[in-house]
Amino acid sequence: MRSHYCGDVNETLDGQTVTVAGWMHRRRDHGGVIFIDLRDREGLVQVVCNPEDAESFAIAERVRSEYVLEIEGTVRLRPDGSDNADLKSGKIEIVASRVVILNSAETPPFPLTEQAEVSEDVRLRHRYIDLRRPEMQQKLRFRSKITSQLRRFLDDNGFLDIETPILTKATPEGARDYLVPSRTHQGDFFALPQSPQLFKQLLMVSGMDRYYQIVRCFRDEDLRADRQPEFTQVDIETSFVEEEDLMAMMEEMIRGLFANVLEEQLPNPFPRMTYAEAMARYGSDKPDLRIDLELVEVSDLMKGVDFKVFAGPANDEKGRVACLRVPNGASLSRKQIDDYTKFVSIYGAKGLAYIKVNDIAAGREGLQSPILKFLPDDVVAAIMDRTGAETGDLVFFGADNAHIVNEAIGALRVKVGHDLGLVKHGWQPLWVVAFPMFEWDDKSDRWTALHHPFTAPRESDLGLLETDPGKCLSRAYDMVLNGTELGGGSMRIHKADVQSQVFELLGISKEEADDKFGFLLEALKFGCPPHGGLAFGLDRLAMLMTGSASIRDVMAFPKTQSASCLLTDAPSNVSEAQLKELNIRLRKVPVIAEASSE
Repeated sequence: MRSHYCGDVNETLDGQTVTVAGWMHRRRDHGGVIFIDLRDREGLVQVVCNPEDAESFAIAERVRSEYVLEIEGTVRLRPDGSDNADLKSGKIEIVASRVVILNSAETPPFPLTEQAEVSEDVRLRHRYIDLRRPEMQQKLRFRSKITSQLRRFLDDNGFLDIETPILTKATPEGARDYLVPSRTHQGDFFALPQSPQLFKQLLMVSGMDRYYQIVRCFRDEDLRADRQPEFTQVDIETSFVEEEDLMAMMEEMIRGLFANVLEEQLPNPFPRMTYAEAMARYGSDKPDLRIDLELVEVSDLMKGVDFKVFAGPANDEKGRVACLRVPNGASLSRKQIDDYTKFVSIYGAKGLAYIKVNDIAAGREGLQSPILKFLPDDVVAAIMDRTGAETGDLVFFGADNAHIVNEAIGALRVKVGHDLGLVKHGWQPLWVVAFPMFEWDDKSDRWTALHHPFTAPRESDLGLLETDPGKCLSRAYDMVLNGTELGGGSMRIHKADVQSQVFELLGISKEEADDKFGFLLEALKFGCPPHGGLAFGLDRLAMLMTGSASIRDVMAFPKTQSASCLLTDAPSNVSEAQLKELNIRLRKVPVIAEASSE
């Protein structure tokens, strides 16, 4: 049907007859000569339809936007001065000798020929049309290049591409499972995997040694710009390695990816930072190093002040008082500061104190703030000295539970950096290491795993599992790029007794462990080698590398923020017959009538 893609027709084919096929992108009638821009996945080509060829010209007069056409014609160089440098085919045009309408098309719900403002709901409802846009086609082609490059690296390094089950057992991994009722085992359910974690560990027990899979995963959780209920990860596991070996190999893979696909050189090696340092300096375990702003600890300076807003958290072992110096921030208006106050409230902050530095040389008299009256001169001087504040700067304060301060001021750091143009150009990768094994959950009054319960503790910290779990560090490592976690992984627990001990510490009883993880515990008793792995979020990686604002823009058929598919209208009701076959009956939620206002 075609001899060439539209975008592949170029000056090397001058004088040759070609056949192209695609969609009518644009039609122009210039004084009796009709020009058609024909589009396919490789790009556009200009077709000239002359009135001398009456049959082809008559058909060209009938075609409309998005008609599917097959065109045969002769390639010729464009007249001098009419080249289009924006097109791969911009030096030539095809003089049509035959035009065939393969299919007509209704008027699209939005234009594809320009950057029109179209709501995302409309785009997702007509995703098959949205994907025709050159921008979207380029992103999906780019994503395909990413997966090809990653596969090539892993194949060349002895990893085996092995599929793991999609219908599996419900296990707690931090998010809710998507459940699938079983018809043949009535009353029982499969779960869609949140990750292939347990199966890839079992593959290490089986001696597969090096495994990878580009795999679909499912999590029933609240969505954000970088979250979807179903997503793709590059899943990797290998045996007989230390974390240094695995991290070095993954660095090499990502450096090669950026060099070959983007022609960008990433540093060798990637810098490293402990979790504790990242939280202290940036309030985040995935800091964006393109922004030079840092949090500065001042808890020690605030312990003796009379201002309880600062003194309370400063004297609380779970509290924190931290500053964020904003260069030239004194120019911020009161409204801008109020907007930032509202912003940090999203993260639980009760307010946002600040000091404007109008003249650092004038001491206290050169400062402006409602909180100055609560702070002694020596404390104010120490804050200015420690933060390195200069004339024209502004210093924000966060004082609360350390978790709230880190989240609120850490997020404020990033927002201010973007708002004030303080984000440096380029790529800033980072390994974050030495994560705590556990964190205390006040709501459930128990320890929870910071990563997942299969993460190995450092050998030197094994004794802390019994004596002081809060100080136990794990052998986990996260790769971060420009403030986004690209991938996370760890060395795994490969001994059954240690795994049982961790389960017990997490409040998982022996009976529950046997029920949910018995197959893993049994497997670990049969000679499990030391092993570790890592999983990269393919959607996030493609989002970053294409400069997209959301992972929805690099997925062919994403869900909405409410986890629904506007294209297929899923999720949807099923028939009573299907429910009966599954032995399921829906329970109607009672409607509570609103109280009368009369």
